[in-house]
Amino acid sequence: MAEPSKVIHIRNVGHEIAEADLLQLLQPFGNVSKIALLQMQDLHNSVSALQYYSTVQPSVRGRNVYMQFSSHQELTTDQSSHGRNSDQESEPNRILLVTIHHMMYPITVEVLHQVFKAYGYVEKIVTFQKSAGFQALIQYQSLQEAMDAFGALHGRNIYDGCCQLDIQYSNLSELQVHYNNDRSRDFTNPSLPTEQRPKASQQGYPDPGGLYAFQQPGASYAQMGRAAMIAAAFGGTLPPGVTGTNERCTLIVSNLNTDKINEDKLFNLFSLYGNIVRIKILRNKPDHALVEMADGFQAELAVHYLKGAVLFAKKLEVNYSKYPNITTAPDAHDYTTSSLNRFNSNVIKNYRHCCAPTKMIHISALPQEVTEDAILSHVSEHGSVVNTKLFEVNGKRQALLQFESEEEATEALVSKHATSLEGNTIRISFSQMQSI
Repeated sequence: MAEPSKVIHIRNVGHEIAEADLLQLLQPFGNVSKIALLQMQDLHNSVSALQYYSTVQPSVRGRNVYMQFSSHQELTTDQSSHGRNSDQESEPNRILLVTIHHMMYPITVEVLHQVFKAYGYVEKIVTFQKSAGFQALIQYQSLQEAMDAFGALHGRNIYDGCCQLDIQYSNLSELQVHYNNDRSRDFTNPSLPTEQRPKASQQGYPDPGGLYAFQQPGASYAQMGRAAMIAAAFGGTLPPGVTGTNERCTLIVSNLNTDKINEDKLFNLFSLYGNIVRIKILRNKPDHALVEMADGFQAELAVHYLKGAVLFAKKLEVNYSKYPNITTAPDAHDYTTSSLNRFNSNVIKNYRHCCAPTKMIHISALPQEVTEDAILSHVSEHGSVVNTKLFEVNGKRQALLQFESEEEATEALVSKHATSLEGNTIRISFSQMQSI
């Protein structure tokens, strides 16, 4: 082994290997300060890395690579640094280096694209994990677009109270993207292949902090973005039994109480799990209905949480339909433009509140002067209310009502959601609170 150096020379690096892949090999041992060769932040980290890889064969994307200390003790080229020089800020550049602080929710290429495309055409995104946290390189078409994004987004949060954007100008002149997947994307070249990611147990290619734990076999790129969003809302993992890969949007609901059910009541229940496109009660089978949801994830959540739920003394059967969608027809109620669809805004918040029917309902959009007696009078026909709580959040009147059973609470929700109480259209959802 040559004289120890902070600079490491890596051989057998194929064209399919990106800088982010090399970073993943060495960041467990310390910060990588520059890339041309690879320079660790200090000598101790460099020695630790090569000692480790003298006993473990490093491999990137299935290719064995080989490391040794470089004859250089320090890299000085400006092009080897992603971000700011320690003594001065980098000049404005169309490529931004973004670090995510307080990352409570997973951030995908799709999420970043949604945030940054508001300021111009995003050509390429590459993400990688560093010891300092999750980072991304974002390349705009023009310098002005990058400067606009920098000025508007630096220091801002992607989600309330977390996922803060720390933005710097990169010194790179062009991002190299070889695959369109959950870690990188070239929006100028959609025909790039989607790489099959090696298993996390593969030596030399660790899974960075479980970042890709939501990936399911055969899932598309767009699906993974939505799956990560849902998983984030549920605290980092999808609910047990939810795969996040379903593509079927239309559900068949059976064993309905034909005397009490209608399309709007079904809408009130199923819209808890996603936006509703259309609902159709079958004329030849009036205890059956088709429910078309906005996407397969939302349909899967509805199946997961509502299968076996009791509504109007009937145990619901909820399954995927053989029909891909509900054809527009006079007997198919269309909800595509309904303002009552819950997932038009606050998507993460709404996913976070998804749950099976409970005994507790949460009522919002109440009149400011409403009383508990008025609320009870509005819903008590549906069951026995054993406890109530009236409160304010940010000056807005809300209430919790606990029924004796889940069935009673479900009946109250489907019957009274979006009804008028003292001139206000109230909104009702299930609460996951066990008691008041």
